[in-house]
Amino acid sequence: MALATNLGYPRIGPNRELKRATESYWKGELSVEELLATGAELRHRAWQIQRDAAIDVIPCNDFSFYDHVLDTIALLGVVPPRYGWPSETTIPPYYEILDPVNLLGSLPVRGGTTPALVDLDTYFAMARGAQREGLDVSAMEMTKWFDTNYHYIVPEFAAGQTFDVSSPKVFAELAEARAAGIGAKPVLLGPLSFIRLGKSRASGFDPLEELLDPIVEGYARVIERLSSMGAEWIQLDEPFLVTDCSPQERAALEHAYGKLAGAKGNARLILQTYFGDVGDAYPGLAELPVDALGLDLVRGPQNLELVRKHGVPDDKWLVAGVVDGRNVWITDLDSALMCLHELAGLMGGTDRLMVAPSCSLLHVPIDVRPETELDPELLSWLSFANQKLEEVAVLTRGVNEGREAIASVLAENRKALESRGTSKRTRNPTVRGRLTELGKGNGYQRSSFAERRAVQRRRLGLPSRLATTSIGSYPQTASVRQMRARRRKHEIPEAEYEKFIEEQTRKVIELQEDIGLDVLVHGEFERSDMVEYFAQQLEGYAFTQHGWVQSYGSRYVRPPILFGDINRPEPMTVRWFQYAQSLTDRPVKGMLTGPVTMMQWSFVRDDQPRSETCRQLALAVRDEVLDLEAAGAKVIQVDEPALREGQPLRRSDWPDYLKWAVAAFRLATGGVADETQIHTHMCYSEFNDIIDSIAAMDADVLLIENARSDAKLLEVFREFNYEQEIGPGVYDIHSPRVPSVEEMGAQIRASLGVLDDGQVWVNPDCGLKTRTYEECVPALRNMVEAARQVRATLNT
Repeated sequence: MALATNLGYPRIGPNRELKRATESYWKGELSVEELLATGAELRHRAWQIQRDAAIDVIPCNDFSFYDHVLDTIALLGVVPPRYGWPSETTIPPYYEILDPVNLLGSLPVRGGTTPALVDLDTYFAMARGAQREGLDVSAMEMTKWFDTNYHYIVPEFAAGQTFDVSSPKVFAELAEARAAGIGAKPVLLGPLSFIRLGKSRASGFDPLEELLDPIVEGYARVIERLSSMGAEWIQLDEPFLVTDCSPQERAALEHAYGKLAGAKGNARLILQTYFGDVGDAYPGLAELPVDALGLDLVRGPQNLELVRKHGVPDDKWLVAGVVDGRNVWITDLDSALMCLHELAGLMGGTDRLMVAPSCSLLHVPIDVRPETELDPELLSWLSFANQKLEEVAVLTRGVNEGREAIASVLAENRKALESRGTSKRTRNPTVRGRLTELGKGNGYQRSSFAERRAVQRRRLGLPSRLATTSIGSYPQTASVRQMRARRRKHEIPEAEYEKFIEEQTRKVIELQEDIGLDVLVHGEFERSDMVEYFAQQLEGYAFTQHGWVQSYGSRYVRPPILFGDINRPEPMTVRWFQYAQSLTDRPVKGMLTGPVTMMQWSFVRDDQPRSETCRQLALAVRDEVLDLEAAGAKVIQVDEPALREGQPLRRSDWPDYLKWAVAAFRLATGGVADETQIHTHMCYSEFNDIIDSIAAMDADVLLIENARSDAKLLEVFREFNYEQEIGPGVYDIHSPRVPSVEEMGAQIRASLGVLDDGQVWVNPDCGLKTRTYEECVPALRNMVEAARQVRATLNT
C-alpha cells in the first residue's frame, strides 16, 4: 500500500505568529520561554493539520526560528570564531529548558562532559549581526536557495574545523512529535548539499576535499541518535543533486552515504531531491545504501524517464513528488494519478511507493480558504499548502483503491481545469498584438555607453568620483503600515492618505539632502511591496489577503498571482515621482521593478512559456519608463534582483534563459534617450558566471549587494572589463548594526582596488524598508562621510 508523505510544512503560522514572536524577542519584549512556546504551538498545529489531512509520514525539524541551513550550522557547531562561541556559559537558558544532556544522550561533546551548545543569541547574531557590549560583528553571508526567493545563511568552512553535535533541536522536535502521537520523520539538509552550499574564505581550500569525513562523522552521530530515539524514517535533503554535479561530488556522495548507512540502525534513510531532475546521476543514486529515493516529478519530469529506463531497485522505496510544491495552481489529478499508476507498475506494486509534494511546502501560502475576496472561478484554480496535502492524500487513496474511490474529486478537478483553460480572462488580444508588432526587434535604441555617459554627466552634475545614493525604500514605520491598512479598509478618505504619503515623502527628501546624498529616492511609502505594488496596477494579476511566504528570517512576502496576460492601463509611479522631484533640485530616481523580478516573485501562470510572460511584463515596464522620462525623470532605476535567481539550475539551460531575460530588460529600458540614466539593482547573487549577460543588459549603473560577501563579488571585475558604472554595497541593511565610517571606507577602497575610481558609486546593499530610522540614518551619514573621506584622498 502506498503512503502519503510531506517534505516540509510552512513554519510561519497562519497569522504570521512566528514573525511577531521573533521580532518581539529581538526587541527584548518576549522572553525565551515565550518564544519557544510559540514555536511549539506552531509545530503542534502543523502536525495536527497534516494528520487530519491523512498524511501518513509527517516531517519534523522542518520548523526553524530563522533558516534551516542556519539550523544545520548550529547542529554541527560550524560557528565562525568572530561570534565568540563557545562562551564560558556552555548551557544557555534556552537549552536548560530543553534538557540537552538527556536529548543528546551519550553523544560526544565539545571539550569534555558538558555540551557546548549554540545559544539563541549566537544563532541570531550569525543571521542578523550583533552590536552589543563585548560583541560588534556583522551577519554571515545570505544568498538565494537555488532558484527560489527564499534566502539561506551561507555556511563558512575553514581548515581544521571540528563538527560536534552542538544543538539538540532536531532531537527535541522528534521527542516532541512522538509525545504528541506523531511518528515523525526528521528532516535534515544532506551533507553534500550542506558542504556545497557553503563557502571558504581561504583561497584554494575545497571543503568537500578537506572536510567531508569530519562532517559526515557529525551527521552519523546525529542519525545514530535519531535512530536510537525511534525514528522510523529520516529524510536527508540533497537538492544539490539536480545541478551539474561533478564526478568528484558523486564520489563524495557515495562515500558519505556509505558511512551514514552504517549509523542508521533501525531507521530508514530517504535521499530526497527536488527542484529538477537528477539526470545521469540517477544510476549511481539507485545504488546508494539508502532505503528510499525522493524525486521531483513536477519540475523534473525527466525523472519519470529515468525510472522507466533504469527502474527502482527492489530494496528501495520511491518518494514520488507529483504535487507542485512551488506554485499555487491545482494539480491535474488525472495526470498525476496516471503517473503514479505507471510508477506502481514499474515497481511491481504500491508497497514501496510514497506520494508527496515535489518539494517542501515552505514556498507556498498555508491555506486557500481564508481568501474570501478572490472570486470563485479563480479560487477554484488555486491550491495552497493545506490543499496540496489534500491532493497528496486523495492521490494516495486513488493509487491504493482505484479511480472509482475518488471519482467525484476527479470530476470536480477536471471541471476547474477546464474553466481555467477556456477562460477569456487569461488572454488580452491588445497586448498580444503589440508584442507581435514588435516582432523580433528588441525595442532598443540607445547609443554606446561612452556616448551616453558624457551627456548624462553634463546633465546630472554629480561628483566625478564616488557619487552616493540609496537603493529605493526607506523605513516602513508602524504609522506608515497603519495608514496603509486604514486605507485598504476604507477607514480614511483617499485625500487624507495621499496627504500623509506626501508628508512622509517630504521628510525623507529633506533627510537625504541633510545627509548629503547625491541622487535621491522618494522613499516608496505608498508601496507595500516592490512587486505587489505594481501588480495591483496591472491587469492579469490577482491578490491574496493571507498568502504569506517566508523570504528570509522574519521577512515575509505575499506574492501576487499572475494568471493572465499583463497590461498596464495607466501610469503607476509618475504622480509620486513628480511630487518628490518638486521638493528638491537634486535628481530623484524613478523607481521600478524589472520584468524578470516581477515574474520570479509572483506565482506565475504555467499555461504558457515563462519567456512570453516576461516579455508582456517588459512591455508594461517600458510604458512606465517612458512616462517617467516624459515627466522629467533624469535617473530611472529598474531593479532586477531576481535575474540570477531565475537562472536554470543546469548550465546547459542558461543560454536560452539569459537570452530572453536580457532581452526583456532591454525592451523595458531601451526606449529612453541617451541623457536618461538607467540604474539597476541586484542582490545576493553570484555574478561571475553571468557577468557578460549583465553587461549586455547595458544599464548605466549597476548597484549590487557586496557588504556580506567580503568583497568577493568584486573579484569578477578583475578579469572582466565591465565598462559601465557600479555601486558595490558598503552597508548591510539586513542587519541592525551600524557600520562605522572606517568600515565602509575600507569597503570603498576595496572596490577601488578592482574598479576605476570614475566607475564606483557608494550605496547600501538594498532598500531600507525593514530597518528603523535609528539604525539607517547614522549608517547613511557614516556612508556619505566615508565616501567624502575616500574621495578627498583621490583628489590629492
